[in-house]
Amino acid sequence: MKDSVQEQIIEEFSIFDDWLDKYDYLIELSDSLPAIDASHRNEKYVIEGCQSRVWVDAELREGKVYYSADSDAIITKGIIALLIRVLNGRTPQDIVDADLYFIDAIGLGENLSPTRSNGLRAMIKQMKLYALAFASGKEA
Repeated sequence: MKDSVQEQIIEEFSIFDDWLDKYDYLIELSDSLPAIDASHRNEKYVIEGCQSRVWVDAELREGKVYYSADSDAIITKGIIALLIRVLNGRTPQDIVDADLYFIDAIGLGENLSPTRSNGLRAMIKQMKLYALAFASGKEA
């Protein structure tokens, strides 16, 4: 099923011919990341498996999940900004079931270093785990 937010991201990245330009765009996107509460920049919110430090938090408001995050690496921060853009404001079940096809469509998976690819998978896993906890009625 096509997702309008993912389609928009694919379109945005399609204007760039080479990956250096796409990396620059990811760096620009890092500025759009909603700030995580300073009290959440601690070990409880760190994503294991990322080379850089990434903190992600989630809250359930009116049946929808909203994420906040930060990273000490700007490209990683841009990647998490994309994930939040796609997943924010959706129901927990929609997030658990989400097919994040934009990652392959923009070439992100194949153009990241192995450690960044592992980090990307770890970020997605953590975001889906938050949603799963909310879907099962547990606190994340």
